[in-house]
Amino acid sequence: MTKGKGSSKKQQKRGIDFKKVQRKLGRRLPPPKNATNTEIKSKAIILPQQSVVSEKEGLAVNKKGLTLKELFQQTSHHNAKVRKDALMGMKDLFLKYPEELKLHKYAVIEKLCERISDEDKIVRETLYQLLKSVVLPGCKEDNQGLLISLMMAFIFNATTHLAIDVRLMAFKFLDLILQQFPSSFSVYAEKILQNYEDILQKNQSYLHDKGKLKSVLAGLAHCLSLLPSNNKEVESPLKDVCQREALHAFKRDVQIRSAEFSVGIEKLKDLVPVLVICFHDFIPSAHNMPLLDAQSFDCMCNILRSIKLAVRFLVYGIGCIDHESQPLNKGHDTTKWDQVVSLVLLKKLIGSFPLRPMHQLSQKDDDQCLMLNIAITEIFLHLSQRISPSSDLMEKFLSFIEYVLLGKICEGKWFGKAVLEQQILTLLTFIPKLMSQLVSTLKYRLLQAFTKAFQDCNPDSSVKLACLTAIEEMLISKERIQHRDVGDSVLVEHQIAWIRELPRLLILLGDEHPSSSLVILRLLLHLGQCSPVNSLLAFEYDNTQYLLQEFYSTCQEEAGGVQYGPFIRLPRDAQELSVCCLYYFSHLEAPLLRSIVSCCLYHELDPFVLFRIVEVLHVAYESGHIQIADYISFFITLLSRFKVFPESNAKISNHETFKLITSMISTCLSGIGDKSLVFQIVERALIDQISLKPLLDNACAMLRVLLVLDSKPTRLSEQSIITLSSFLSGYLMDVVLCGPERNGATTACTCMNTRRYYILPSFFFFDRSKKILSQVLNIMGSFITESISSLLSGDHNGLAKHHLNKIDAIASVLQLMREDFKVQHMLTSMRAEIEMISHSVHSLQISREINMPLDERHRLCCAFDQIKSVTSSLPLRTNA
Repeated sequence: MTKGKGSSKKQQKRGIDFKKVQRKLGRRLPPPKNATNTEIKSKAIILPQQSVVSEKEGLAVNKKGLTLKELFQQTSHHNAKVRKDALMGMKDLFLKYPEELKLHKYAVIEKLCERISDEDKIVRETLYQLLKSVVLPGCKEDNQGLLISLMMAFIFNATTHLAIDVRLMAFKFLDLILQQFPSSFSVYAEKILQNYEDILQKNQSYLHDKGKLKSVLAGLAHCLSLLPSNNKEVESPLKDVCQREALHAFKRDVQIRSAEFSVGIEKLKDLVPVLVICFHDFIPSAHNMPLLDAQSFDCMCNILRSIKLAVRFLVYGIGCIDHESQPLNKGHDTTKWDQVVSLVLLKKLIGSFPLRPMHQLSQKDDDQCLMLNIAITEIFLHLSQRISPSSDLMEKFLSFIEYVLLGKICEGKWFGKAVLEQQILTLLTFIPKLMSQLVSTLKYRLLQAFTKAFQDCNPDSSVKLACLTAIEEMLISKERIQHRDVGDSVLVEHQIAWIRELPRLLILLGDEHPSSSLVILRLLLHLGQCSPVNSLLAFEYDNTQYLLQEFYSTCQEEAGGVQYGPFIRLPRDAQELSVCCLYYFSHLEAPLLRSIVSCCLYHELDPFVLFRIVEVLHVAYESGHIQIADYISFFITLLSRFKVFPESNAKISNHETFKLITSMISTCLSGIGDKSLVFQIVERALIDQISLKPLLDNACAMLRVLLVLDSKPTRLSEQSIITLSSFLSGYLMDVVLCGPERNGATTACTCMNTRRYYILPSFFFFDRSKKILSQVLNIMGSFITESISSLLSGDHNGLAKHHLNKIDAIASVLQLMREDFKVQHMLTSMRAEIEMISHSVHSLQISREINMPLDERHRLCCAFDQIKSVTSSLPLRTNA
C-alpha cells in the first residue's frame, strides 16, 4: 500500500522576519523605536531695552509706530498694498501731528505726487482722499504758487500716461486742485484746456465707459465755471444801490482777469467744436430716450454746460461787450470766431434742436428731454448776442420758451412741476433782453406766457423771485425809463398787471417768508424812486397804497379791534423798506395813514421803526405828499392812544420811547410853518382830546405839544382856557395821587423827577396865563365845598376816604406850587383863593356833624396844616 500524498509530504520550516504583535482595539499605539524626539526647551532672553525703540523716542509716529521718513520709503514699495498702507499711515500721522505736515509740506507734496501715476487704482484713490481731506486743506494758508506748480507738473505728466485709467484719474486730481485753489486756473488755462481737448478727441476707445467720461466732463465744466464773465444778463438787478456801485467799482479788475485768460482763448475756441462733436455722438441715444442711461444723460448735461460757459465767456468776457457793445480786447479776430465757432454751433448743436424722442416716454424721460432742450436754448440765447439768427430760428426757440413758461411741451404734455421750476429759472434771466429785441407779435406771446408763469407759481418759490428780478429790469431799468415807448400798449398792459400783483403777493407771503417779502419791498421802493412824475408807472404805484392797507393793519368794525398784517412781525430791515416806500406815494390817503398809526400803537413794534415812520411821514408832508389835516390827525392819534407801560416792568416798559416820540412830534409840528397858524389848527383838536381825560402819560404828552406851539402870553381862546383849567385841576391831583408810584419810581429822587415831569407843563400854562391858575384854584376850592356838602348829607361811609384823598392831593399840589419859584410868585396874587381852600378844610375839620374815625380826622388835620403853611409862606401883596 502506498501512503497518501498529503501525509507523505513534509512541512517546510520558514524563518520569521517581523514579529507581529497583536493589539487590542481602543488602545493608543506606542511610538516607534526609531522615532525622533522633537521637543524643544528654551529660556526667555531678557534685554534691558530695544535699540529700535530708543532711536524713535521723541519722534512723531503713527499708530503702527512708523515715522514720516519710513512712510516715505514705503510709498515707493513694489507691493501695492504696502504703498496703500503707507498713504493711510501718513493720514493717521498728519491727523495726530498736524505740525509735521507744515514742517515738511514740500517734501510731502513731492513724494505724494509721485503716486499720481501709480498703476494701482486703489493706491490712486487712497492718494486722492488723502490730498482732499488732509494735505491740501492743511496747505491753504501757505505759499500756494510753489505747491501748485509742483503738483501741476506731476498731473500734466499723468495726462500723457499710456494707461487710460491713469490719464482719467489725472483729470480728477486736476479738478481737486482747482477746487482747492481756483485762482490757479488762470495760470495754467492753456495747458489745461489742451489736455481736455486731447482726451475728448480720443474718447472713442473708452466711450462705452460713460462713468469715466462723466468724471472728465464734470471736471471740465468746473474749470470753465472759473472763467471771468461780464454777463449782465445773469446778474440779479434786485441788489442794493451800494452793492451795484461796488460791483461797478471792480469792473476794471474783471477786465484785468479777462486779460489773464487771453492766452487760452484760442484753445477755448478749439475746444467748443470738440464738445459739440462729443455731444453730437450722444444725439442718437437721446432720440431713443428709453435707452438713455443716467450716466449718458449726465454726460450730455455736462457737455452742454461746458459749451454754455465757454460761449458766455467768449461773448461777455473776452469777446467783450462793454456798455457800448464794443470789444474790450480788439486784438482778437472776432470775425474768425463768428465764422468757425458759430457755424459749428448752429449746424451741429442748435440744428438738432429740439430733441424729440421717437418713443413714448415716461415722466422722467420727459423731464430729461426738457432739461437738455433748455440747456441748448440757453446757449442759443447767449450766442444770439453775438450773431443775428434768422427769424425762423428765433421763432422756433421763442416758441419753445413760451411752451416752457406755460408749463407744457409742444405735444401738449405737462412737465414735472419740480423739474419745471428748476429749469425755468435759467430762461427767465433772458426775458428782459428779449423784450427789447422782439417785434410786437412775438413780444405779446412771450409776455402772455411770462405773466401767466409769474401769477401761477408759488409765492415763496424761486421762480417767483426770478420773475420779480425780470420784472424790475423790465419796469425800471435806466435804459427803459429813458427810451420808454408810451405807445407800446402790449407792454403797458402787462406792467400794470405786474405792479398790482406785488401788494397781493406781500399779503400772501405773510411773515413766514421774510426774504421773499424783502425782495418785493425792494422792488416797490425802486419802482417809487425811478417812476417819472405823472407817468403811468407813478399812477399805478400810487394805487398800490389801497392794497397795502391789509399789509399794515385793518380795522374790524364788528369786533371793535385791529387785525394786524404781516408788517408787524417782519424783520426790521423789511419794515424799514416798507416805511421808505411811503415817501414815494404822490398823495398818502387817510385810510393808509390809519392803518400805519394802528401799527405804531402796537406795543411790540421796534422803537427804531416807530421813529422811522414819524421821520418819513414828516419828510413826505414837507414834500407835499400828505394833507395837513391828515398829518396832524396822525400825530394826535398817536399821542392820545399810545399805551405806555410802567417803568417798573423793565422788559416791556416804553415810557422813554413815548417821551422821545412826544419830543419828535413837537419838533415836527413846530417846523411845518408859522407857529401861530399851526397853533390855531391844532388847538381845538388837542383841547378836545384833553377834555376826554386820557391817561396821565397821554395827557402830559398833548400838554407838552400844546406848550411848544403856544407862546407867552397864551394864545388859547377863552373856551379853551375854561376847558383846560377844568382838566388841569383834576390832572394835578391825579399826578400827586398815582403818578410816580404807578410808573415804577422807587427812590425819592426818581419819584420827585417823575412827578416834576408830569406837573411842569401845568406850571408853564400858569406862567402864561394867571387866569388858568386862578380857575384851577377855584375849582379845587369848590371841590372841597362839594365834599363837605356830600359828607353832611349823610352819604359819607364809602366816600369819606375818597374825599380825604382828594384833599390830601390838593394840599400836596399847593405845596409843589410853593416850591416852584415862578408859581410861588404868582400865588401871591392868589392868596384869597388859597385862603378859601384853607377855610373850607378847616370847616370840615372842626365840624361836629360829620362823624369821622380818628385816623381820618388826623389826616384832615395834617392837610390843613400843610395848606396853612403854604398860605403863611406867601409874601403879603403890596399895592405898588
